[in-house]
Amino acid sequence: MRSLSRLDQFINHVDNALKTLVPNAASAHRANPAHTAEPCEFDEQEKRHAAGLMRINHTGEVCAQALYQGQSLTARLPQVREAMNEAAEEEVDHLVWCEQRLHELDSRTSLLNPIFYGLSYSIGALAGAVGDKWSLGFVAATENQVCHHLKHHLEVLPPQDQRSRAILEVMLEDEEKHATSALQAGGAVFPSWVQAGMTQLSKVMTKTTYRL
Repeated sequence: MRSLSRLDQFINHVDNALKTLVPNAASAHRANPAHTAEPCEFDEQEKRHAAGLMRINHTGEVCAQALYQGQSLTARLPQVREAMNEAAEEEVDHLVWCEQRLHELDSRTSLLNPIFYGLSYSIGALAGAVGDKWSLGFVAATENQVCHHLKHHLEVLPPQDQRSRAILEVMLEDEEKHATSALQAGGAVFPSWVQAGMTQLSKVMTKTTYRL
């Protein structure tokens, strides 16, 4: 298989950005796990809360797409670049599932997604440029942050919302696998102060996208 030129890579990255940000543009490779759960009744407050949580998770997947694309752009080893692309493809399922659930909840994705995509893409490209060891470490640290949010959301979802719960449980399993794989591939373990800084940044994202 021939290597992609810079122009080919640019076109692929623009295509990914459009599929990530344009509603209903992406397609999942796996069936939505929510389809096996029964619909439920909500009061308005519960419905808004469930939608807010799923909007956060959707934006998290937007950021994941951008991070992986940015890292694949500057990764030095071909196998690391390919691993980033494969991980991004797996995350597309999460993106689509969250968007579908938001539609079921009569809600929408975050208005801030284009901003978060641009920021995450830049951070990913910078991490990749620093070196593959740190780029993979950044993947692991990011996925650990995502797992933390998913576990919290599973605790605070309305108890009757089994459709959202089914999605988040599969997402959590996948994200834990991505974090472990990144470390096994040679990723660096980030110091606690870096992880603390990432936690603060993630709080900004969650607080803003819950409503916007």
